[in-house]
Amino acid sequence: SPGPLRHGRRNTYGAIAGVLAAAVAMGVGQLVSGLTVRQGAPWAVVGEAAINLAPPPVKNFAISAFGSNDKNVLVAGILVVLAIFAAVIGILAMRRLAYGFWGLAVFAAVGVAAAVSLPRANAGWAAPTVLGALAAAFALSKLTQRAIGATGPAPIPRGRPAIGDSPEPPPETWTYRPPAGPARRGFLVGSGVAAGATVVTAFAGRELNARQSVTQARSLVRIPKATQPAPALPAGTDLHIPNLSSFVTPNSSFYRVDTAIVLPQVDPGSWKLRIHGMVDREISITFDELIRRPLAEHFVTLTCVSDPVSGPYIGNAKWLGANLAALIRSARPQAGASQLLCTSVDGFTSGTPIEVVLDGREALLAVAMNGTALPVEHGFPARMVVPGLYGYVSATKWVTDIKVTTYQAEIAYWAQRGWSPQAPIKTESRIDVPLSGGSLKPGRTAVAGVAWAQHRGIAAVEVRVDRGPWHQATLATVPGIDTWRQWVWYWDATPGNHTIEARATDHTGHTQTANPAPPEPNGASGYPLATVTVRS
Repeated sequence: SPGPLRHGRRNTYGAIAGVLAAAVAMGVGQLVSGLTVRQGAPWAVVGEAAINLAPPPVKNFAISAFGSNDKNVLVAGILVVLAIFAAVIGILAMRRLAYGFWGLAVFAAVGVAAAVSLPRANAGWAAPTVLGALAAAFALSKLTQRAIGATGPAPIPRGRPAIGDSPEPPPETWTYRPPAGPARRGFLVGSGVAAGATVVTAFAGRELNARQSVTQARSLVRIPKATQPAPALPAGTDLHIPNLSSFVTPNSSFYRVDTAIVLPQVDPGSWKLRIHGMVDREISITFDELIRRPLAEHFVTLTCVSDPVSGPYIGNAKWLGANLAALIRSARPQAGASQLLCTSVDGFTSGTPIEVVLDGREALLAVAMNGTALPVEHGFPARMVVPGLYGYVSATKWVTDIKVTTYQAEIAYWAQRGWSPQAPIKTESRIDVPLSGGSLKPGRTAVAGVAWAQHRGIAAVEVRVDRGPWHQATLATVPGIDTWRQWVWYWDATPGNHTIEARATDHTGHTQTANPAPPEPNGASGYPLATVTVRS
């Protein structure tokens, strides 16, 4: 009697067949995406659709828990769920192949629906998923056929011929035929072929996608020198305290928060920006035309609205770009316009208040960051940089379209999800040193951090220990009001457990609030604090 052992073996072989068939689908999908649409691989379109459909609390949790790795975690989760689903499909296919095909049809339907739901997608975006599913169906058919041979035919009534897809009869009528060695080797060979096909197609797809990369095109871009260069940083801009955030954030460590699973690869030779809508003169500008315009350099701190109190999603850089206000004015916006609806090449939209762009601040259509062409992950070839507003309404990367409109007529991506349509940055501060949770020696200790209130500027920072009196911190110098500002206060640390808090005041006289608030819908608030133990 075969008993449970035989059924367990059949399920194991079926699960392996299902997972391998799904792997073939992923490999073929990757290959087809390399030949057609770089961002159309099944895992990529499902991931982007998941981001778009996820409720704000889920997005907030992902950003707070995983930071810039949130997309990697999402993709890993998608692959794990797919593997489990594929294993179930394989087990069902061992009973009846049609069950497996129905499972693959569900897989394909999800992928196609995800692909066509993306803002920039067309029918061709479904091709990688459809062709991947067809390849998976072929692989599943061959693998289950060999798996049935390797585990013995399905139980059949005595005297009847073995039919692999027959429903199982009562156990008392079983005739068990143990599998032969060649049958098992056949399954192993088939599995090896499927795995090899997956590796080859996935690698070929990756190479084809790499050819669509703009890394080489970016390296060939020659950004002209600024016609309005940033003045040299004044002495004392950086306090040079160990573990204190440097005044200028290197490109490699600048935070990244966006909705792109696969980084858009935009060739500067084909990039165009269209300015239209409530304007008297529609404008279209190429990258070459953009960099021939007068370019200005400015230090500007960007902040993500998802940044919690004391969070990492903030950075300061020297940006080079064309004056955005001049570009908008050249289109002659009409009376009543209140919003610039800025659209990225990947379909993301942000809504920037037009009066903020035109009020005289250094709003840029940026092409360079810290002296080099924009990194791809930070918006190459061009992005928005508008001081004083959280990034989701001011810093569209890979921007290709600006529609002059109203907030009533158009609702941007995050505003559709409950975030505030207009998002001025709050006056905030952060304690970088000492590190919260650490231990210190008694005596003179530097308490230092950064504070920001873009386009208002930081006028003062105060520090207190264990809810005692506030002490004035020493401020670093800054080149303007659009950057963060370093600060330091020296504390005579005494043995014991202590809580350190800070608060900032901007040049309008507004002091950072102690009232805690989560990032949604318009930015976190509350005093930053560090808890430390001073050793005796």
